[in-house]
Amino acid sequence: NISHDLRTPLTAIRGYLDLIEQNNLTIKQKEYLKYIDDKSKDLIDLTEQLFVFSKSIETYNVLTKKEVVINNILEDVICSHYSLFKDKGIEPVINITRKKIIKFLDELMLKRIFENIIFNAIKYGEDIVNIILTDDGVIEITNKTKKLDAVSVEKIFNRYYTIENAKKANGIGLSIVKQLVELNGGSITAKYFDNILAITIIFQS
Repeated sequence: NISHDLRTPLTAIRGYLDLIEQNNLTIKQKEYLKYIDDKSKDLIDLTEQLFVFSKSIETYNVLTKKEVVINNILEDVICSHYSLFKDKGIEPVINITRKKIIKFLDELMLKRIFENIIFNAIKYGEDIVNIILTDDGVIEITNKTKKLDAVSVEKIFNRYYTIENAKKANGIGLSIVKQLVELNGGSITAKYFDNILAITIIFQS
């Protein structure tokens, strides 16, 4: 409701900004107007993210846990993203153990976790994406990117955190991923080294 209420005045602000822009302005006035316009767009983006985030979490109020084979779900999600890999010119390196990794998890949540992480790896990765599932059930997804640093990685699972100058919505996806992993009794960490972002997930049960 809050995000919806915010949209109306923000839309009005953008409308008046458009009207002002049609007048004869000085160079300095145009500079100030552009700054206001950019910030209003940022606020609209954040409002939209608030809406998406709240709806996403609301969808996963109840866990429906059962025995799932992580190998199968991970492979299915990778296959469903094949066209995105191809469009980006990325040939993923996949190393999934032949040993069946069976955990007691919510299958829908697990799919959403893998979808979000792999989508982000494709979208923000450059030319390398590695997807690993070990015999011990550790899931690691890595991608090459020069858009991060050690400080920003510490915030990567924060709500509304943005990789590209706080203007993209990928932070929402990773924030949801963290919550879904923890709802299923797992842990998720991120490390950054040699321009490689590594996200590791471990489920206990």
